[in-house]
Formats: sequence, structure tokens, C-alpha cells
Amino acid sequence: MKGSNRNYAFFQHKNCEFFPCHKGVPEEDFNCLFCYCPLYALGENCGGGFIYRENGVKSCENCSFPHRRENYDKLIARFSELAELAARERKKD
Repeated sequence: MKGSNRNYAFFQHKNCEFFPCHKGVPEEDFNCLFCYCPLYALGENCGGGFIYRENGVKSCENCSFPHRRENYDKLIARFSELAELAARERKKD
């Protein structure tokens, strides 16, 4: 995706006090666009490298999926799943 004129698909905030917030991604490819992963809401179906802590909280500290430059399209492709989840939650109310 480098040099593809898709500037909307990549953003870095190098002045962020947490940058880079996850290990394993080369700094020049670290994408801050999905600072808070939109797939978090999918729980166990997010596809990332998460764990559940003893207190039941989902921890994504070892997951770099949303921060990899090349994963933008993979994240966007899953937005329909988020829409379905939202629709199911609306029906519950």
C-alpha cells in the first residue's frame, strides 16, 4: 500500500505519548488510524491476538492487527459484521 495515494488509509501520531503502543510493527508502518480497534466489539470473533484477563476484560495489548499498514482493507471489510452486531443489539432494546 506504500505509495498508493491512499492517504486516508494510513495515519501516524508520532507525538502521542504511547507511540508506538504495540510491539512488532516497524515504526514506519505503524498505523494509528484505528487507535481503538473497531473489531473489539466482535469479542472472540475479532480475529486478533487477544486474551481475556482473569477479571473477564478483553486485552489486546499483544495484538498489532489494526496497526499494520497493510490491514486497512481487511478491517474495513469486516464493518458489515459490526453493523449486524449493532442491528442485533437494537432488536434487544
